[in-house]
Amino acid sequence: MKLLGWLAMGLSFNAMAGEVVDYTSNGMALEGYYAPAQGQAKGSVILIHDWDGLTEYEERRVDMLSSMGYNAFAVDLYGKGNRPVETNAKKEETGKLYNDREKMRTLILAGIDKARELGAQDVVVAGYCFGGAAVLELARSGQGKGVNGYATFHGGLKTPADQSYPENTAPIFIAHGGADTGIPMTDVADLSVQLENAKVPYLIEVYSGAPHAFTVFDSPRYRETADNRSWETFTTFLGENL
Repeated sequence: MKLLGWLAMGLSFNAMAGEVVDYTSNGMALEGYYAPAQGQAKGSVILIHDWDGLTEYEERRVDMLSSMGYNAFAVDLYGKGNRPVETNAKKEETGKLYNDREKMRTLILAGIDKARELGAQDVVVAGYCFGGAAVLELARSGQGKGVNGYATFHGGLKTPADQSYPENTAPIFIAHGGADTGIPMTDVADLSVQLENAKVPYLIEVYSGAPHAFTVFDSPRYRETADNRSWETFTTFLGENL
């Protein structure tokens, strides 16, 4: 359902709020956010946060997914209480994980394991910006057991020189802004070639005029049309893979 539909019906996301969930990874305290499916569960979605950590934005998306009938869990890759505000601090946190991709993967898998403790079985893993890059990191690793699909919204698309996509990788949905100056269209084209060569099912949508972070509500970068269209396609993607 379109975001406009939620607003037109006057639904409050707070009324459908989930709960904060504490968990750990190798002794590191983490704080995720979980909302069970409203009504009959259609499946589960794991959400990976942007570079500012797990904030109200991810919580809102989790609540939206819950209302659509999905068990939804937003994982924490930074650690409990670590939600950077300044740009340099955000760069530092993402840099730590880009420079230690094994740790990044371990943290993602710890979140998936926690979601399964809460009732998730087959899942789709999705992420925004940095979270989108993390989604593709998991997809390339081949460690996403029980993952039925991957989705990235305006996320980093480059593949490290020592990595590639296994042929048995689950379907991938890539939502990209045509006016994204940080992630150029050449990255989109390169990724499509890699996925074709690996015979990985994929769908790429490019939204005219949409800059980086086009889905972030109440932001100067927000583009309603691109957000709604990408969410509609994501909804279809979930229905096809869960």
